[in-house]
Amino acid sequence: MGIFDTIKAAIWGTDTSIISTPTAGASATGTAPTPAGAKPAAAAAVVDVAANLDALAKASKEKFDWRKSIVDLMKLLKLDSSLAARKELAKELGYTGSTSDSAAMNTWLHKQVMAKLAANGGKVPDELK
Repeated sequence: MGIFDTIKAAIWGTDTSIISTPTAGASATGTAPTPAGAKPAAAAAVVDVAANLDALAKASKEKFDWRKSIVDLMKLLKLDSSLAARKELAKELGYTGSTSDSAAMNTWLHKQVMAKLAANGGKVPDELK
């Protein structure tokens, strides 16, 4: 499972073990197994990304500027936010700029992650895309 999938799973509140290795009866989209003929509720649900992240930030003892910083977003989600991890995320998402310019890369990463969350069914405020 890639770093973006881990970010998405943390925001969606999805069990990452289901995403990375679906079990018998589970779908490849990361939803839990459903009875035969039943429609999975998760497929129709829209995840409010900002509300979920705001709730996590409110529950945290630390202050995170997740709306502007990819580092703070990753820290809020308790993920590795090291330069190496961000470079790997940049590679995963198709960044073509210089990874030596971490400020430019971080800005691009934040916008790309928000846009990709929106493209994957997340409700993301326009100013974050």
